[in-house]
Amino acid sequence: MTPLGRIIAGLIDAAGPLPVGEYMAVCLSDPRHGYYSTREPFGKAGDFVTAPEISQMFGELVGAWLSAAWQASGSPASPVIAEIGPGRGTLMKDVARTLARIGPDLRNGASFHLIETSQKLAQAQAKTLEGSGGRFDWHSGVEDLPRGRPLFIVGNEIFDAIPMRQYVKTAQGWRERVVTLVAGERLAFGIGPGSIDPGLLPAGHANAPQGTVFEAAPARSALMQMIAERIAADGGCGLFFDYGHLEPGFGDTFQALHAHRPAHVLDNPGEADLTSHVDFHALAAVARAAGLSVRLATQGEFLLRLGLLERAGRLGAAADDARRAVISGEVERLAGPEQMGALFKVLAVAPEGATLPGF
Repeated sequence: MTPLGRIIAGLIDAAGPLPVGEYMAVCLSDPRHGYYSTREPFGKAGDFVTAPEISQMFGELVGAWLSAAWQASGSPASPVIAEIGPGRGTLMKDVARTLARIGPDLRNGASFHLIETSQKLAQAQAKTLEGSGGRFDWHSGVEDLPRGRPLFIVGNEIFDAIPMRQYVKTAQGWRERVVTLVAGERLAFGIGPGSIDPGLLPAGHANAPQGTVFEAAPARSALMQMIAERIAADGGCGLFFDYGHLEPGFGDTFQALHAHRPAHVLDNPGEADLTSHVDFHALAAVARAAGLSVRLATQGEFLLRLGLLERAGRLGAAADDARRAVISGEVERLAGPEQMGALFKVLAVAPEGATLPGF
């Protein structure tokens, strides 16, 4: 058992089973042994590769989108450009470089901010952004961003890492899934006494067979509410990429990645990335409740509408055959329906009446 696994086993032994969401939170965020506190998970040396790491084209298109969205908002003065969950800083670096080329007024007039809770990752981001020009400020939460100025915020694979809760259909109704300790040494799933308001369940829950799993993520909705209320008050827009579903439903999507390979979510506490699919329908409902307009698309549709193929063609025009093959592979990985193009979704939120490119 990993060091954090032994700590979790002690917690369960002392206080009883942990709800899945609490287990996920401890594994990812424990200050001494948590996944994001102890390692840099991104890239070939980590456990997974994100879209900005796959190709510069991703960040360039996001930068172009921000420029167009800013102009569509009336080119307000002194905007705040922020990224939440900035990874290694690659996306922000590509956005800043793109804006310097195609939107110098925005690049020079905006302030740039990164929202990061891991000191280790913040250090990696600062290193990536060296030489990017201008000033970049770090914050631990959305609430720390400057107020009274329009917010243009992006997030790539941020919501999937926010802990969710799981509920299982049993003979006694829907009960919360928990992590228990077997024989004092092995972590296993069990059923706890907690339940969920039936009004929060998708249609058809009464007819779901026993063993059906439903995932709810109030912490994700709370983050979206904070962002949406800020945009509703100060203007701007938000753009978020993640893997998930556009309609509510049932299913166990709790998963782990360790050294780029799928792993059991209970096997390597603190040493594997834990995520689950994002319910974009729930996030969109929160944004609409705050008075914002919502746009949804698959990542493939969005990037192709923004000009992914055209950008790939321009990069390949001066490249040799080997480099063109790499660029073609990057396009397929970002937008291909069998790769990230269909599984990953895009959510944009903005004040009512705003015109947003790519949708």
